[in-house]
Amino acid sequence: MSRVLIVGAGLTGSLCACLLRREMPNKVIVVWDKSRGAGGRMSTSRSPSDASCIVDLGAQYITATTYYAKMHQNFYEELLAHGVLKPLVSSVEGEVMKDGGHKNYVSPTGVSAIVKHFLKQSGAEVFFDHHVTHIYQKGAIWEVCRKGGAPEQFDSVVLTMPVPQILQLQGDVGSLLEKSQRQQLEAVSYSSRYALGLFYKAQAHIDVPWAAKYISNNPCIRFIAIDDKKRNLESPECGTSMVVHTSVPFGIKHLEEAKEQVEPLILEELNKLLPGLPPPDSIKCQKWRYSQCDQGHPEDDTGISPLPTKFRA
Repeated sequence: MSRVLIVGAGLTGSLCACLLRREMPNKVIVVWDKSRGAGGRMSTSRSPSDASCIVDLGAQYITATTYYAKMHQNFYEELLAHGVLKPLVSSVEGEVMKDGGHKNYVSPTGVSAIVKHFLKQSGAEVFFDHHVTHIYQKGAIWEVCRKGGAPEQFDSVVLTMPVPQILQLQGDVGSLLEKSQRQQLEAVSYSSRYALGLFYKAQAHIDVPWAAKYISNNPCIRFIAIDDKKRNLESPECGTSMVVHTSVPFGIKHLEEAKEQVEPLILEELNKLLPGLPPPDSIKCQKWRYSQCDQGHPEDDTGISPLPTKFRA
């Protein structure tokens, strides 16, 4: 049976694996990701002292516009039927949407559950801590090398990581790209930002009237969410959690600094915005070098750049 490798265990990679399985049930589907878990930019982190206390560090909720709700109706129905999504009923202050018919959804167990659902449906062999470095074409076969492991061969390879990471791959990738393809891929750009996840003990209380809020005119912070409140799952037995997203200008300014240097800057600004916050039990700082695609591929209107045809399965 032919083997397909999908590089990246985020939403694109997991959904790709799921759709391939449904269309081609006899293929061996393998997923590699350089991280320690599934999710990509749909990452959910857990408190080191309370596994039930979680925070979404990447995507916060799913917005289905009228256009995409119709186009992707089957996906939404599937995720709702399995309890992976539910309507977002909590208050989100400052949200601006041009489409008045949009619906927001949240994942009760964290947004990474969406990715994990599609990976489970795919039946793929999933491997973490697999960082791809080189890809070579050897006749009809692709040889893929990774850090700290032996090369493996596949019939097809699908690359779903951010475009700059694709262009950094060694081996035959560069020579297989036509000049126009490379130029189009090099034109793809992403915003950058930091995310701070704060975990609190069960008795801690954060007294704000909203579950999530977009912050205007702040040089550092753009978005704050009380994560358990966002999911409408507040409980006295479980510690609360908060996520803070910085603005893009702040992210770009501090992009090359260590997270340990940036974290106190965000905390200082947070305490100005929300004075009297209880001290967190633990903190997770995440640097999103490739946060959102702000300049996509010219042939794509979704914000997700398509791969060169030669690398598609």
